[in-house]
Amino acid sequence: MLMAHPTVLRNLIEQYEALRVLHAESGGEEARRRMDDVAYTLCVSTGTGDVDSALVAARHRLPGALPEDDSVLSA
Repeated sequence: MLMAHPTVLRNLIEQYEALRVLHAESGGEEARRRMDDVAYTLCVSTGTGDVDSALVAARHRLPGALPEDDSVLSA
């Protein structure tokens, strides 16, 4: 499987998080569509099937992430 470059993954994570905040604040349909697009790209880029798994996988591939670091998981 091809692996996305860490810079691409960081950009996707940042886009998704910004869009999630925007959608939560305004509830706009455009923000939701864009968020779905970014979520899909994250899933494809990480080889996962859902956005939560994709975010965890992407964060683990960033420089400085520890292989057993679960700090990105919510309690």
